[in-house]
Amino acid sequence: MIEWCAAVPAAGPWASWFPAGRPGPGALAEHVRTTGHGRWWVDRPADPRAAVVTCARHAVLSGDPRTTAPAGLAGLAHHYVLAPDRFLPVLGAAFERLVPWERMIWIHHDPGRAAPPRPAPGIRIRRLIPTDAPAVRGLGEELSWITESWGGPAGLAAPGRAWGAFRGRRLLSLAAVHFTGSRYEDLAAATRPGERGRGLATACVTALCADVASRGRVPSWTCSRDNHPSRGLAAAAGFRPEWGYVHYAVGAAAVRGSVPVR
Repeated sequence: MIEWCAAVPAAGPWASWFPAGRPGPGALAEHVRTTGHGRWWVDRPADPRAAVVTCARHAVLSGDPRTTAPAGLAGLAHHYVLAPDRFLPVLGAAFERLVPWERMIWIHHDPGRAAPPRPAPGIRIRRLIPTDAPAVRGLGEELSWITESWGGPAGLAAPGRAWGAFRGRRLLSLAAVHFTGSRYEDLAAATRPGERGRGLATACVTALCADVASRGRVPSWTCSRDNHPSRGLAAAAGFRPEWGYVHYAVGAAAVRGSVPVR
């Protein structure tokens, strides 16, 4: 059974399962450890043999699958799960569907030199501040996913985490640090449907990359291999593809009596 752990395990083999200094989903464990947004799950509180770290509907799973019963993974229903191949049998037994999803990790090698594209008249590109939380909330439910790794709009609007494109007080596009690690900060962007294709997200991402570089870290970008708009945005903002990986979109729990996350 995988149980929620109120605190990050202090020591043990789990540290090698989630190494620091990795880009993309590799930064998820560091993000949860340093920000407190997300959760750790272990098969037992002392000397865990399997562990999961979750945040913003993403999960990274590692350890020994022999200690993990399918019912114990019910809390990962409707998540995107990154796990070694040895976990595939137990994942397949735990969920009604298990869909592989090819992903790409892009790296920005020289973020300090690129100048943000010039916005259209009447649009201002600037850092978000705490009073912008209502504007972030105003993006609507469809784009609220970008706030989940910070616990909602107020967390994302904290200084240093995002840049936005504004027309007056209306937020049109947003680029934010999605997961922050000790070496890499993984970025994401969201734009209102009617404002896409105008370079707003590129301007926001470019400005945010300069912020990340000023902190001595490297911007990374993660997207699906077949998400051509996201790939185009990454290329326009100066990222280059470096690695590919596969994570799994999982459905509802398939085991009766399993308990979902509350």
